[in-house]
Amino acid sequence: MDEDEARRVASTLRRLGIRGIVSPEDLDSPSGQWRVYDSTDPVARRDITDEVLAIIAGMSRKTGPTRGFVVPIPR
Repeated sequence: MDEDEARRVASTLRRLGIRGIVSPEDLDSPSGQWRVYDSTDPVARRDITDEVLAIIAGMSRKTGPTRGFVVPIPR
C-alpha cells in the first residue's frame, strides 16, 4: 500500500465510524506492510487491524443493497 491508498483507507474508516490510524508496520519502510493502529505514537500503539477487519466483515452482513419484489396483496 502506498500513502495515497492509506489515506483512502483511513477516509473510509472515518466514514464508517471506525477508529484507527493507518500506518506502515515499519515507519522507516513505507513500501512494506501497512496496518491499522489505535494511536499515532509508534512506541505505545497497538495493532487493531484484525479488530477493524472483523468490524467491517460484520457490517457487510448487516448493510448493503437488497433485492426482492414488492407483491401487492389483493383486497
